[in-house]
Amino acid sequence: MAELVSVEDAINKIGNGMTIMVGGFLGCGSPNQLLEEVCRKGTKELTLIANDTGILGDALSQLIVQRCVRNIVVTHMGTNKETGKQMTAGELDVKLVPQGTLVEQIRAAGAGLGGILTPTGIGTIVEDGKQKIVVDGTEYLLELPVRANLALLNAHKADKDGNLVYRRSARNFNPLMAMAADIVIP
Repeated sequence: MAELVSVEDAINKIGNGMTIMVGGFLGCGSPNQLLEEVCRKGTKELTLIANDTGILGDALSQLIVQRCVRNIVVTHMGTNKETGKQMTAGELDVKLVPQGTLVEQIRAAGAGLGGILTPTGIGTIVEDGKQKIVVDGTEYLLELPVRANLALLNAHKADKDGNLVYRRSARNFNPLMAMAADIVIP
């Protein structure tokens, strides 16, 4: 059941050590106002699941710059040099995932599936520690679903029933993340 609350009340649902998903794609469709509030609150030790870590100077990048995040699961981090610095210094744990794989892992969580099979990563270091499954003679990696305690999203409209409407390319990761989180803040 959807609950309409203020931005402040919504941000107060985010606690230290939580796993959060953040919608958007290099700034497009990112929940900038919500991210600014998370930084202002000073939340720490977050695990961030997102497409990227933002472009240095934008709201998402500030989660990294202000050291709100301890672990990231992303597909790309090259537009935020601070991410690389913290990773190299051992201050930030980074898991890079192929973009299509991450999207499908999030979708699988939202659909209640046990995981997805993908050939992406076979024969590379990506397969280390993962279960391989052969289907009709083709090898696949089993990638487990990815869920979060909370998703911060950017929706154009929301109704009292919890339905969200997105504008154009700002849709990107947002709808899938809405299905794969315990709490959704648009």
